[in-house]
Amino acid sequence: MPVITSGAKVLVTGANGSISIWLIRTLLEQGYVVRGTVRSLERSSFLVDMFKSHGDKFELVAVEDITKSDDAFDESVKGVDAIIHAVSPVIVTFDVDDPNELIEPAVNGTVGILRSAAKNGPGVRRVVVLASTGSIYRESNELVVLNEKDWNDSGVTERVEQLGRSASSLDKYRAATTLAEKAAWAFYHERQSQLNWDLLVIHAPFAFGPPLAPVSTPAELNLSIKVWYYCVVDPQTSEKRLLESNKSWVDVRDLVLATAKSLVVPEAGGERIIVSAGSNVWQDWIDVVNSLSPSPIPSHAPGTNKALPKGRPEGKHVKHTVQYDASKAQRILAAQYRSMDETARDMLADFERRGW
Repeated sequence: MPVITSGAKVLVTGANGSISIWLIRTLLEQGYVVRGTVRSLERSSFLVDMFKSHGDKFELVAVEDITKSDDAFDESVKGVDAIIHAVSPVIVTFDVDDPNELIEPAVNGTVGILRSAAKNGPGVRRVVVLASTGSIYRESNELVVLNEKDWNDSGVTERVEQLGRSASSLDKYRAATTLAEKAAWAFYHERQSQLNWDLLVIHAPFAFGPPLAPVSTPAELNLSIKVWYYCVVDPQTSEKRLLESNKSWVDVRDLVLATAKSLVVPEAGGERIIVSAGSNVWQDWIDVVNSLSPSPIPSHAPGTNKALPKGRPEGKHVKHTVQYDASKAQRILAAQYRSMDETARDMLADFERRGW
């Protein structure tokens, strides 16, 4: 497939999401024209102001419900050269009762954007789906290094189907992201010879970094950064959670750079690509923020009533039995990763600026 070069128009779904905002900013800075979709123009008007310096190179359109209509994206895909599908209820919250509240929107929304691209986007040459390592992850008691050939077929979807509302939140989430991705690939492979575009899926773990959204309290942050804040800065979680293994992370800025690069690399088409900086436990981040000197968040200095937590030092010895091989992202997308120190420093400086 031809590369999508600077000046081309890119559709970014879920434009008001924390990752999407960074992605839009990066694409605009690289010279792309960006059309973003949101459910409500009124509630997302801050994006127009945020990117007003780019003039008519950024536009915002409303797609009110991506799940209840087969043609929800029909108008928004017209005239674009590439699509980055970054909207799914899967990445918003785990706090759902009925697993279908995650599964149906994830599957229908993902297939919906592909269907619209197939019938109404004659100029589309590449579709990128931002997904989760949840569709690759599988439980293991011994060390396993997973790559893009792996699928979360360890019975998670069967457990969710059997247990229904009683299934764990993580199982519901992983079932949704797995089924959505499988549906995307099934749609693509069934019609590949008839399509003008190719498909690739980028898998991300927890995405951290300074938020761009104009939120006024930590409770309004997106899920990943909110959990980071309440584990690392203002503890509102059990100490046991600090030592939970098999978590991985990436700086959101590195994730969106790799995603933008995926538009211009022909070899990325048809691939699943893991973008991950490595494994971590929450205690690792606590250790990092306490080691930074000078502290980027002086309002939480030692001796104050808001002093940063010390956590549980034994976190250094946690063994990760599930890890990800992210070498494909380095090989194909030349992905590079910030250190935990840099990501933590920038997040804390942002929290300090916001008065948190």
